[in-house]
Amino acid sequence: MTTPDPYTPGTPEPGATPPGGTEPQQPAAGQPGQGQPYPGQQAPGQPYPAPGQAYPAAPPAGQYAPAYGQPPQNPGKTLGIVGLVLGFFGPLSLVGLILSIVGLVKSRKVGQPNGVAVAGIIVSGLVLLGTIIVGIVAGIGIAHVIETCGDLGPGTHSVDGVTYTCS
Repeated sequence: MTTPDPYTPGTPEPGATPPGGTEPQQPAAGQPGQGQPYPGQQAPGQPYPAPGQAYPAAPPAGQYAPAYGQPPQNPGKTLGIVGLVLGFFGPLSLVGLILSIVGLVKSRKVGQPNGVAVAGIIVSGLVLLGTIIVGIVAGIGIAHVIETCGDLGPGTHSVDGVTYTCS
């Protein structure tokens, strides 16, 4: 007959039946207790870090792994969409162009494609170019009317079939 281990309370003698007359149930495979630690416990066989040794570093803020089964997030996608939408609105196309470029750069940093940002850059660039051309033409036309009114003086004048109302 062997003596129970005094350092492990409740250790039965080999071959002895525990109180209650039944053998203890073993946990099913994959459940804690079958060589796997409970959450927050050290896994068996893994040493604790030595005193003064650092634990593994946490990931940088905002850079967590995506949820299981979901594709990784594209950080520039939203900026690309906003840039594309703003690209259609004349003077706001400059803001749309900037946002689309920033969105494309952010997407490329994580190695993801961003076709919406590319479309935003193209649309914003074309609309911005058209807005600049329309602005130049309108500026030249206003300058011509101001010059003509300066030569004719106040009142309504008809020159070569064009009526100018100067005040």
